[in-house]
Amino acid sequence: MRSTLLFNNFNKYAPIKETDFERIESIMAKKFVKKRRSLLTEGDVSRYIYFIEKGALRSFTIDKEGTEHVIQLGLEGHWIADLSSFITQVPGNISIEAIEDSEVLLLPHRELELLYNEVPALERYFRHLYQRAYVGLQQRLNTAVSLNAEDRYRMLIHDFPQVAARVPLIYVASFLGITPESLSRIRKQLFHERA
Repeated sequence: MRSTLLFNNFNKYAPIKETDFERIESIMAKKFVKKRRSLLTEGDVSRYIYFIEKGALRSFTIDKEGTEHVIQLGLEGHWIADLSSFITQVPGNISIEAIEDSEVLLLPHRELELLYNEVPALERYFRHLYQRAYVGLQQRLNTAVSLNAEDRYRMLIHDFPQVAARVPLIYVASFLGITPESLSRIRKQLFHERA
C-alpha cells in the first residue's frame, strides 16, 4: 500500500525506520469515500482514526435544534477522528463525512494499542499528534472568545488557504461559528478592501 504522504508525515514528527513503517502500514486499510458519504456517524464507537490521502473531510456534531456545527476540516496529510470516542472506545457524538471524493487510510484502535509496544516511534508520533490536537483545540477556543468573525476568517485564510479555497462556504461558516450570510458579508468586505 506504500503511502509516501503518510511516511513523510511520520518522519516530520517522529523519525521511523522503514521496517517499522511497513509494520504500521500492514495494519491499515485503504478506503475510498464518495462525496457526502459518512465514515462515522454520531452514536457509533470510533474504531478507526483516518489519515487523509486524498480529498477533504469534515467532522461535525448536531445540536438539539438540528443545526450542524463543524468541529474539524481536514485535507490531504491530515488525520481526522472523533478522538474522544477513539481513545475511550465509547459511543461518540461526532460524525465524519467526505466533502469531496476522498481516499483515506484507516488505522484501527485495537491494533494501534498493541503496536505501541512493538514500534516505539509510533507512540512518540501519536503523543505528538494528540498534543498538537490539544493545542489546536485550545487555540480555537481562544480565538472563538477573543476574535471577531472577520478576524477568525482572516486567520483561517492565512493559516489554511487551501481550506478556504476548497471547502464549501457553508462548512467554513459553521467551522467559524457564524452564519453563511455573515461569512458572505465578510468576504465581500475583504474583496472591496483589496480592490
